[in-house]
Amino acid sequence: MDIIESKVNYDAWERKEIFNFFSELSDPFYMIAFRQNVTKLYHFTKQHHISFYYALVYLCTKAINSIPAFHYVIRQSDIYYLSERIPSFTDIKKGSELFHIVTMPCEKSIIDFCNQAKELSQNQTIFLEKSMEKDSLIYFSCIPWVDMTAMTNVHELASEQARDESIPHISWGKYIKHDDQFELGISIEVNHRLIDGLHVGQFAEALTRFIDELM
Repeated sequence: MDIIESKVNYDAWERKEIFNFFSELSDPFYMIAFRQNVTKLYHFTKQHHISFYYALVYLCTKAINSIPAFHYVIRQSDIYYLSERIPSFTDIKKGSELFHIVTMPCEKSIIDFCNQAKELSQNQTIFLEKSMEKDSLIYFSCIPWVDMTAMTNVHELASEQARDESIPHISWGKYIKHDDQFELGISIEVNHRLIDGLHVGQFAEALTRFIDELM
């Protein structure tokens, strides 16, 4: 997948004043956590014999890419708008305690993505493909052993460009059954220079919509 990027005219950018305000902070990152009903997704993955984890990565990626605010990245003194973001997610092989990171485009159908992710992960022999590390990613991780309520993330704070990190971090825990419904906690961490609570709310709404639309 070729990512198309365009440089933003900063002087005409409607977000310039808000961006400048949060640029004064040494730590402009914040995290929001919320409960997500995943009942339809649970049944869909069981019906089609695909990974619940990969399927949720796919739907979260689609939800993020449906919201323009998540397409912006900071590159030193410039702002760029990207055509697409790509998921980069932790995974672990059966019987292992060591995780690795899989990065791949979110293309075709949800079933195709899950099957391709499974094959790619099983065949991966390195921890991380560094050539894929770009600011167009979305970082995903999962803690399926606990009912996670929220999770912070690591950052390279010593870097001069630490405050420029523009990659959303999305995490979740195990799903819990309540009566006949399944839900889990989702945590998302973003840079306030680019993304506000309104946009996180739009992400949550879009994710719910994509889950509800599963056949």
